Amino acid sequence: MEYATADVSIESIPKGIAEQLRKTGRISQKRRSTGIKGPKELKQWLRRRWRRIQLRLKNFTDTTSSVTAGPHKAPRPNEDTVKDDKRPEMYWGPLLLAAAAVMRGAGAAQLRFSCAQLVVDRLDPIVNPGELPSPHLHQIVGGNAFNASMDHNAHDISTESTCSSCVFTEDRSNYWTAVLFFRARNGTYKRVETVGNGLGYQKSNGGQTVYYLSSGKVTAFKPGFRMTVGNPAYRTKADAQKNPALQFTCLQSSSTRSGYRFDFPTEFCKAGIMVTVRFPTCWDGQNVDSPDHQSHVAYPVSRNCPASHPVKIPEVFYETYWDTRPFNDKALWPADGSQPFVWSFADSTGYGNHGDYVFGWQGDALQRALDANCQSDLLSDKVNCPTLKQQTIPESNKCTVKRRVKEDLDGWLKALPGVVV
Repeated sequence: MEYATADVSIESIPKGIAEQLRKTGRISQKRRSTGIKGPKELKQWLRRRWRRIQLRLKNFTDTTSSVTAGPHKAPRPNEDTVKDDKRPEMYWGPLLLAAAAVMRGAGAAQLRFSCAQLVVDRLDPIVNPGELPSPHLHQIVGGNAFNASMDHNAHDISTESTCSSCVFTEDRSNYWTAVLFFRARNGTYKRVETVGNGLGYQKSNGGQTVYYLSSGKVTAFKPGFRMTVGNPAYRTKADAQKNPALQFTCLQSSSTRSGYRFDFPTEFCKAGIMVTVRFPTCWDGQNVDSPDHQSHVAYPVSRNCPASHPVKIPEVFYETYWDTRPFNDKALWPADGSQPFVWSFADSTGYGNHGDYVFGWQGDALQRALDANCQSDLLSDKVNCPTLKQQTIPESNKCTVKRRVKEDLDGWLKALPGVVV
């Protein structure tokens, strides 16, 4: 489409985007930060804002177009285009995600939902199946059939799970990442808690925000499907850039969606650290797993799936809010000024960021949602998806499992669980 720089009418702004803009405009009006005094000024502000969104979308690739694409990969605008915009950037990420969904066309699903923490445990049924305990600690969300061994031929998690910590009750999948720790000056470690996403999911008992995004017709995952992304052995930026869809954000507020980086932030983060993990969107069409748990999927090349992986699958990605606020005290940080956080597998760089996924939606629930182009509100706990069964966040918080590995995870620890230095 053409990205107009001339004046536009209110009627030309897509309805969903206009509503999101009005919402942020009303917030700005209350803050008296944009000079909006009444309906006339609000309309003028809407037109200016929509033009700037269009300008940003010139360089904004939709989430399934390339390795570096993503709903929050929002480039900074040219200063000349925003010099009259006195508001902070707190809503650029959500607005760009909404705008990108419109630009992808009518056949675009945008599922965003909360998954509360199911358990924190030293299990890894993909990389270390059957091992009890696994080498390092993970935080897990999803169905309560999660276990040390999840061979689909022996265990169908979509039917064996009796509850889900996600708000869609038909989603019995499992999603997990490593666990973040704070390392004190005396060399001891304290586990960092996860908290609910500040954009609508504050009531969640930690866990993650999960997205399923599509552009056009996509095929839902098959029973038994699983995949990983990232590599816990990476320790350099060059390594991390092989997976540019895994990033950190130092949250100045719950809505910060700028300043992405591949390593741990080196300054205080007022609202914590957000970690994003995005998975590939092309599948080989045959294998639900592969020896390295990654080769059966691939990222698009120039917006198209490669011939080796011709089947388009939905993009799965996680946002995890780590509550680092209790550690925002220079007296606690290393005396040399280095950052104090470390992954549960002894990575103090952050470059080893990785994520794991096991599909477990019941029946054809996910395919129905994708075909119906279900849409989620980006600033609150609302979703327009009548085809799926839902529960409230407080109800999802009730779905938990007991920790299988008996070890202290809550006090100050002399060593990371399972890690031999």
